[in-house]
Amino acid sequence: MRVPPWLIVTVQGSTGKWHGRVTVGVKDDGKPDRRHIERKTKAEVTKAVREMERARDNKKLRKPGKGWTVQSWLEHWVENIAKPYVSENTYDGYEVDVRVHLVPGLGAHRLERLEPEHLERFYQKMQSTGSAAGTAHHVHRTVRTALSEAVRRGHIPTNPAEIAKAPRLEEEDIEPFTIEEVQSLLVEAAKLRNSARWVVALALGLRQGEALGLHWEDVDLDAGYVRIRKNRLRPKYAHGCRDDPCGRKAGYCPKREQTRREHKSTKSRAGRRTIGLPDPLIKILRQHQEVQERERIAAGADWEGKGYVFASPIGGPLSPNTDFHIWKRLLRDAGVRDGRLHDARHTAATVLLILGVPDVVVDAIMGWEPGGAARMRARYMHVTGPVLKRTVSRSVRPFGVPMDGICHDPGSVSPVREDNRGEEPWASARTLSRSSRGWVA
Repeated sequence: MRVPPWLIVTVQGSTGKWHGRVTVGVKDDGKPDRRHIERKTKAEVTKAVREMERARDNKKLRKPGKGWTVQSWLEHWVENIAKPYVSENTYDGYEVDVRVHLVPGLGAHRLERLEPEHLERFYQKMQSTGSAAGTAHHVHRTVRTALSEAVRRGHIPTNPAEIAKAPRLEEEDIEPFTIEEVQSLLVEAAKLRNSARWVVALALGLRQGEALGLHWEDVDLDAGYVRIRKNRLRPKYAHGCRDDPCGRKAGYCPKREQTRREHKSTKSRAGRRTIGLPDPLIKILRQHQEVQERERIAAGADWEGKGYVFASPIGGPLSPNTDFHIWKRLLRDAGVRDGRLHDARHTAATVLLILGVPDVVVDAIMGWEPGGAARMRARYMHVTGPVLKRTVSRSVRPFGVPMDGICHDPGSVSPVREDNRGEEPWASARTLSRSSRGWVA
């Protein structure tokens, strides 16, 4: 009987096992990549060789060299593959997921032996030990992305995270602020420095990064519009006390050094947009500009002059963390229920939908991606229905800033007047729906 070329029989006096070798490709140095298989019987080694040949032909065979563990792959992926190509904020999310959750929970597994069941049990353990479902879901997305790259590079044949069931994530209800709550917030915000920042948040629905990244060069108060082009990034610091360690965290080092750029360009086409400003908001921003000019004169040589609309007392950028804490204090001082900063954005979107503004205009103002815009609008449907009856009749001036001004185009639509109270409350919504040029330039 002819012996297959891959089959090698051990010589007398050795272990007595059967050996097989399969050529599966070429190594990095150009030499053939031959894999060795050892089994107790001829039938077993034949089966193993055939399986390896099928894996080779289906391109599902792991590359040669030392195998990866989950820990070594994730740490390599996040620092050497993801970091150079994703935004700073995205990298921060990946790095925390890897360091805090994935490495301690799954790091010891061999990469090629990680199973979907390992991931599912890990997600359950995360939630049973106090992690929110949203955190577990974010971790799932991170490991799925990392393992997809491992598949693409031939380190593993399939991605177990694509098979594993993702943690169940309940969609959060939209809870916009009421007209009374918005009015209380704006009354209290008027006492604060940078009070216009909160008017912009509630009236235009800008994301935090968009509001804090706004520059005067992107605001044309004469023409009445603002261009959204930049996003403020979370600051990141390194120690500057190299020879004389301060013993503090880098962010509190007296000589700390900024290691991250202050802002980045808005990444999506939908996020880059131009929004028309209502006349009252133009007036508020002009007043804010005058106050900032007085601060510039008072600061003298210390003025940084970086062009931020909402800046520190010496003209530097505001910290997103500080901005968040000011928002929380504003809620307490105004006697308004606790809410996320993003709820201000929800409030603006809800009012636009209640006023009957066309969907395409709402999408453009809010910066919603075309693929997800319908889903985002659907999230508001359960809010706009119940609120509609008690809101529309009072929504002409819900913020103390006339909403008709936000979408008013002096050349085509007449503004809603106070003396229209006897008019059908839907009239203003229908009028506003006929023109979008005042909303988005």
